[in-house]
Amino acid sequence: MASVEERLSALEAQVAALTGQRAPRPVAAPGGDGDVYWALNGLKERLPADGTGAVLYTGTVDIAGQHYDWQYGHTVDDVLDDDLSELAGTLTALAHPVRLRLLREVLGGRHGTAELAGIEELGTTGQLHHHLRQLAAAGWLRNAGRGRWAVPGERVVPLLVVLAAARR
Repeated sequence: MASVEERLSALEAQVAALTGQRAPRPVAAPGGDGDVYWALNGLKERLPADGTGAVLYTGTVDIAGQHYDWQYGHTVDDVLDDDLSELAGTLTALAHPVRLRLLREVLGGRHGTAELAGIEELGTTGQLHHHLRQLAAAGWLRNAGRGRWAVPGERVVPLLVVLAAARR
């Protein structure tokens, strides 16, 4: 008989097919034991029994010749006790197609303002600088000097998590 997790995954896939949405695709643990909830189970083992739970994001990323390992977690209480209105600027910076494209280009290895200005879809030079400043002010980019931009290493995995979470 299938485990509860396997049955739940099958049900999620069926509901997603009926509603036209993509089902979450858990990834089996390295080593091939088939446990698609390996990270979740590890988190549960470390939580106090009397808490409200926690969220965890983690990643290992090789992109444009750079390697990033990152893991971060928060208790549910910590997240919900924060002043969430303070996050609006950080999230708003991502809410523009040109800024999302800029982030993708910088992650992909185009770091120079001149290189970025050569992409017609990004608008005029003035518009480009406006978007770069918005992303830098929100912490998604940093000026690496001499007209070069980078996604700070500690923001690469969180950025990819936000983008993955926004997918439907």
